[in-house]
Amino acid sequence: MQRDELGDLIGFLAVAEERSFTRAAARIGTSQSSLSHTIRRLEERMGVRLLTRTTRNVAPTEAGEQLVQTLRPAFGEIQARLDSLTALRHKPAGVIRITSSRRPAETILMPAAMRLMADYPDIMVEISIDGRLTDLVAERYDAGVRLGERVEKDMVAIKIGPELRMAVVGSPDYFARRPKPVTPHELTQHACINLRLPTLGGLYAWEFENNGRPLNVRVDGQFTCNDAPMIVRAAVNGLGLACLPDDQFDDLIAQGRLVRVLEDWCPPFPGYHLYYPSRRQASPAFELFVEALRTRD
Repeated sequence: MQRDELGDLIGFLAVAEERSFTRAAARIGTSQSSLSHTIRRLEERMGVRLLTRTTRNVAPTEAGEQLVQTLRPAFGEIQARLDSLTALRHKPAGVIRITSSRRPAETILMPAAMRLMADYPDIMVEISIDGRLTDLVAERYDAGVRLGERVEKDMVAIKIGPELRMAVVGSPDYFARRPKPVTPHELTQHACINLRLPTLGGLYAWEFENNGRPLNVRVDGQFTCNDAPMIVRAAVNGLGLACLPDDQFDDLIAQGRLVRVLEDWCPPFPGYHLYYPSRRQASPAFELFVEALRTRD
């Protein structure tokens, strides 16, 4: 492969991922006109149209999408192997990019990152708070953190937290006005705080289980939010019952500011896991970060 052919492929992948000639040109450090010429040259050489262009949008054609799926893992492997060369340096270096929801980022990732950066000044850590199920390869993350039951099977998954349980809670003030529910069916008689799911946009159906039999309950209430800390705050302020993983409420329950109910209906499930593509060649910096997570205090 000639050098200009490799450059053409890099330019095409940048446009396909950014869906914009302007952003892609800025990403790879070239001009928009030069990048447009590069794409035309690549399409002529391959004899097939790779991108569809409108005044507002740029998107891969079917052939272009096939090329994207070929290039992403190949370039990802090349970048990973280049990163691994930092092992030859006296001190590991590089940027580690992690996507995570807020709670594990605050309680698990940040403490490990702080210890790692103190020991290795040439390692930089970027944590992106996002509740979506992010495409690690497409968005160029090294790894993500999600609940174990939500990790895809083709990913390497490393347990970094204990098992969790869902918890239904309300404030003492709320329960002074309404009786505590004994079964999930009684939730229809209560004001409940709904969670708007960040990925699909629907409302979370509260999940329960008793004697091995699952039960999902759709709840109603005046307040809905897509942010767990705000839902916790709403519950503390007596707006209704909330249902989230129990690590969101532990301190407030211990302080008596929230009261837990329906505990017998909430079995444990896999906690937080770090996950990343199985084919990825881990850099020394990333391996050190994984080790820091495993040896956390």
